[in-house]
Amino acid sequence: MRCVIARFPFELTKHEVLASMKGIKPEAVTGESVLIGRRHYPVKQVGEVITRQDRRDFTSGEVTRAMSRLGFTCRNGEESTPAARVLTPLQTASALLGRPVS
Repeated sequence: MRCVIARFPFELTKHEVLASMKGIKPEAVTGESVLIGRRHYPVKQVGEVITRQDRRDFTSGEVTRAMSRLGFTCRNGEESTPAARVLTPLQTASALLGRPVS
């Protein structure tokens, strides 16, 4: 598949991306990520490996768009963090006292 990242055209296939990322240790994910194999990689790390360019030369949106078109699962930063459960005041007090809510 032909895609443009940082104004340069690339011919990428899913197999080539998998081969490029094989043996690469994922960095800590703080924002957008791509699921490659069973690992979540930061989008900028994937872009740097597959394009051999500096991370400042492209946007995460360009890489996310290309990886999505190749069939990889992409997540943005908000989806990674679970939503906090909101407790009522009665549930909070019961939890602090160690008694079940009836």
